[in-house]
Amino acid sequence: MRGSLQSYRKVSLESEITVASPHRIIQLMFAGALQRLAQSRLAIEQRDLSNKGIYIGKAIGIINGLNNSLDMETGGQIARNLSDLYDFMLRKISEANLNNDVQAIDDVCDILRNIKEGWDAIPTDKHHMSAHTETN
Repeated sequence: MRGSLQSYRKVSLESEITVASPHRIIQLMFAGALQRLAQSRLAIEQRDLSNKGIYIGKAIGIINGLNNSLDMETGGQIARNLSDLYDFMLRKISEANLNNDVQAIDDVCDILRNIKEGWDAIPTDKHHMSAHTETN
């Protein structure tokens, strides 16, 4: 049953991504990074080193994707500031991985939540004017 539910979620997410706007894709990436970080935190608490590595690796991949999606020319100082924050988060996640440090995970989650809240608050008519690359 669990495998079926995971398969459904994966297909459902893939379907949503296929029709999602670039703005929505970034929202999904924020949510995915936060979910993977929460899973990493739990794995650290449970001393599950195998899954800790898997989830931290996935969180790093998503944050790298967010960083790579920045439009440095159009985004100006906002894009540079976001890139610096993403780099900082990646360093903190690496520390968390090396030291099994849940506080470092929590710190990254706090920063990521703040960025996500700002992203979520962008009015629909302004979605095309973001620091992240819009591919439409």
